[in-house]
This record gives sequence, C-alpha cells and structure tokens, in this order.
Amino acid sequence: MKIYSLITGFVLSGLSSIFAQESKAVAVVASKECQTFCKANTSKKALLLQSISNNSKGNAVATSTNGMVWVAAGNFNMGTNDYPDAKPIHEVSVKGYWIDEHEVTNAQFAAFVRATNYVTIAERPLNPNDYPGVPLENLVPGSAVFSPPAGQVSLENMQQWWQYVPGANWQHPTGPESSIVGLDNYPVVQISYVDAKAYAEWAGKRLPTEAEWEFAARAGRSQTKYYWGTELKPNGKWVANIFQGTFPNENTVEDGFAGAAPVKSFPKNPFGIYDLEGNVWEWCSDLYRDDYYKNSAVYNPKGPSTSNDPEEPGVEKHVQRGGSFLCSDQYCIRYVAGSRGKGETTSACNHLGFRCVKDK
Repeated sequence: MKIYSLITGFVLSGLSSIFAQESKAVAVVASKECQTFCKANTSKKALLLQSISNNSKGNAVATSTNGMVWVAAGNFNMGTNDYPDAKPIHEVSVKGYWIDEHEVTNAQFAAFVRATNYVTIAERPLNPNDYPGVPLENLVPGSAVFSPPAGQVSLENMQQWWQYVPGANWQHPTGPESSIVGLDNYPVVQISYVDAKAYAEWAGKRLPTEAEWEFAARAGRSQTKYYWGTELKPNGKWVANIFQGTFPNENTVEDGFAGAAPVKSFPKNPFGIYDLEGNVWEWCSDLYRDDYYKNSAVYNPKGPSTSNDPEEPGVEKHVQRGGSFLCSDQYCIRYVAGSRGKGETTSACNHLGFRCVKDK
C-alpha cells in the first residue's frame, strides 16, 4: 500500500498506520485518492523514481559472480493449491542464471550507498504536495516497524502490531534509536522495490523473476509442503527463521532468533543457496496480479504487464517471496512452498529485503 497514504493517516488520526507484506493487506485510502496520488507529477513516487534513476547510473561496480550460485536451466511445477493467487500449479521452464547465495547484507548495501550517495525511499523528505492539509512538522521520513502488542489480540487487525515509525530506515531498522553497527552480515531491511532495483543495476545484476526464485528454492525437489520437505521440523530441528509461539505477542524464539538472522545461519539447500524461506521477504521483478497464474507463460515467465490486487485496486505492487521471521503457523504461512507475497513498489518494512540474480 502507499507509504504516503499511511503517513497521511498516521499524522491525521494520531494513530499508528501500518503496512506489512502479509497476505491480508488492507487499503487505507479510497481508490480515487490513491489514483490521484499515483497520477500526480508531484507525487512522492514520481519524484523518487526520477531521483533514483539519476543517482544509480554511472557508478556501477564491475560485474562479478563471486558469492553467487549457478542454477542450470530446467523445468518444474510452479505454485501451490494452498492459496488462490498461487494456483493453478503449472509447468514452467527457466533458462540458466546466477543467483546470490544469500540475501543482500547490510555491508553490501552500505558499499552501494558509499559509491553512489543513494538515499532510500524511507530516508527521503516527504513532498507536502502529496499530503494536503498535513502540518509540515508532521511530514517526517520513516517506515513500518513490527511492534508486538503486550497481550494476545485478534488477528483481524494488523494495526495492532504494525506502526509507522519516523526515522526508521535501513540504517535504523526499527527506529532512530536502533542501529546496524556490528550487523554487517545480517540481511539489509527497510528496502523498497525501487531501492532493491537500484542496487541490482549498480551491481551489474537484476532482481529475480518469481519463477527463477521458486525454481532456486525448490532446488530440483518435487512438490512438497515446504521447500525443505514434508515436515515443518525435520528431525526435530528448525531449518528456517520463522515465528514460533503465539503470534503476534509471544515469540518463544525456538529457532534462536527473534528477528532477522545473520545470513547462512540455517542449512543451505541442494543448490547451495541459503535462506530462501523465512528470515526476510525478498523482492522479485514481477508485477503482482492475483490471477496471473491462469495465463502465465511457460518458458521463462517474467510476470504480467500490469499489476492488480483486488484488496487495493489501482496500487502498483510487485511480488515478494519466501516469507520472513514473522511468518507463523497461526498467521501468514507464506513460507509454504509455492506461496506468494506482494508489496507496493515504494513501501518497505523491517522484515523486507532482497537478493539478486545475473544472466550468464
């Protein structure tokens, strides 16, 4: 959903607005208002995209496949019958490609920022023209942060565990008092789609299609409930960083991590790739449509030409994959093999990152 819409709601109501990459996203502005913002030349999105394009060109690093894994071309059955937007299960063929063996880390993203002076969307000043009637002192850059409630709550209202936090960004994932100092090997978070795309272009890479992402996650294995197999805890051990306990207020941390885990903390898959399930959501290059699988291309699909999410008509979204440390058996079980996530192009939060791929 639109981050500027969230901020407007936050400052006008005095309540914490939220957005999450869960399967139950809800609209916070009327469709008519959203379309007006999207089409306005002074919209935050238009200004950011223009600035991002200017900042990310001309400073690319030498292309390298260090830290990447080669995935040979092949066929697989894509999707799952567990979710309406991930069916029908259909056969897909992908060409070979290189993929990052783990999520992009804080250290890697910091190198990009040093080389380009890039400023992420969550850090950028807000344009008053996008927030008519909102006092200037309330237009503070920030992003969405998971904030667990003190006790058990209904799972029908995400606003009870997500809030907009001024000053939250990739360097301060949960707010201005937080820091990534000493966390070089953790996945970078608070990254929007356009931020991830800018990094990938600078690195001489690109974001994966969701077909490439799922093919890498399945790693040559047949259709199973989880990417790692049929059991949630093989041999009684957690093999992915997800939420244990009573969501959203009580995380028992059985897997050892209350939040994101350092990359390579869990076993690699048969292709030699880490953390393709749980830990942090990962952006894909495909636009999101809930009905895309009914008409998906068979060979090397790249997604639809337009975006559509019935829950937020008119809002451009891209696909996210893999789930995160907040995915629970009680809510948002999107680490299930073949399942899909979605997110508004310019939105970010503290369980959202990415990895890259590269053509041969």
